[in-house]
Amino acid sequence: MATITFDTHKFVRTLEEAGFDERQAEAVLKAQREAFAEVLETTLATRDDTSRIESELRLHRWMLTAIIGGIAALILKTFF
Repeated sequence: MATITFDTHKFVRTLEEAGFDERQAEAVLKAQREAFAEVLETTLATRDDTSRIESELRLHRWMLTAIIGGIAALILKTFF
C-alpha cells in the first residue's frame, strides 16, 4: 500500500487560523484521513492485479479468435 506523508498538526493549525475551533479542525482532519485511506485502498492496482488482468485478456482474445474462426467457417460452408 502507498504511503502519504501528511503533516496533521500543520493541517489543524491552518484550519484554526481560518476560523475553525479545535474540535471542528480535528473533525475535518479525521474526515480527510479517512478519505485518503479509502481512495488509496480502492484505486491502486498492484502488479498482481495487472498480471491477472493480462492473463484474462489473453484468454478472452483466444476465445474471441476461436469464435470468429467458427463463424467464418460456418459462413464459408453455407455460401461456398
